[in-house]
Amino acid sequence: MALEDYKKKRDFTKTPEPSAEVPAERAKKKTGPFFFCVQKHLASHLHYDFRLEWKGVLLSWAVPKGPSLNPSDKRLAMHVEDHPIAYGTFEGVIPEGYGAGIVMLWDVGTWTPEADDVDAALKKGDLKFTLDGYKLKGSWVLVRTRGYGESSGRPGRSWLLIKHRDDWAGAVDITTFAPHSVKTPEADLADILAADNPEIWHSHAPAKGGDTGMMFRRIIEQALAIKEGNARPGEDARPRVGSKAPKQPKEPKTKSSATRKTTPTKARTPRKTAGAKPMKAAKRQ
Repeated sequence: MALEDYKKKRDFTKTPEPSAEVPAERAKKKTGPFFFCVQKHLASHLHYDFRLEWKGVLLSWAVPKGPSLNPSDKRLAMHVEDHPIAYGTFEGVIPEGYGAGIVMLWDVGTWTPEADDVDAALKKGDLKFTLDGYKLKGSWVLVRTRGYGESSGRPGRSWLLIKHRDDWAGAVDITTFAPHSVKTPEADLADILAADNPEIWHSHAPAKGGDTGMMFRRIIEQALAIKEGNARPGEDARPRVGSKAPKQPKEPKTKSSATRKTTPTKARTPRKTAGAKPMKAAKRQ
């Protein structure tokens, strides 16, 4: 798979996003586990970018409402252009152009196909897989639907992301229960924006005017509203779902100046006790 569409949509003299090519060693990888990530992206609208490593790139879907642990929820997932592997650790601010806004690394880990032939499953539009992330775990499926972008001989872009019923399914809203970054401890979208460009808070508005300035004023307001909604006095909102942190594959370091120089921290997880059963879903304390 190539990254032509990804490159065409970006001006790398203006965006801090990685422009890496396909790593040869990753392109040849045929057995799992593979890398996956979910990036919370506040642009014109808030959405979650769900990405699965396959043949040296990140297959990507934009999920407007974010993943759900409830098997009854069928979350719309719009198939978008492939992204480079290096994008999987990106967190920061895209100042202008395509995707301008704030990107947070919301979850990261590994995925394992439940199908023997991943390419055939993708072509059919029915990909089953197991996730081992900080927040998302267990069995899932991506199912293509009939609809947007569909034409004769060409499948559409519309998919559904659905959680299978297992020990990791439950009614908890994981996007509100664990809203923060897994890369920058305790960071919300507003914190990432402030860390990337601290002076932005002095005037409470971006330096640039015009359409870009108007867009970022709106994004600042949204980021602050989201941060206020997520704040709960005395409560640690870092992810506590799961019995252990996932094993992560080694990733190439990003050289983006907008990305904070931190590494993913282990999520706090309950201590194991003899004979304890896996948690079915996390609950607020």
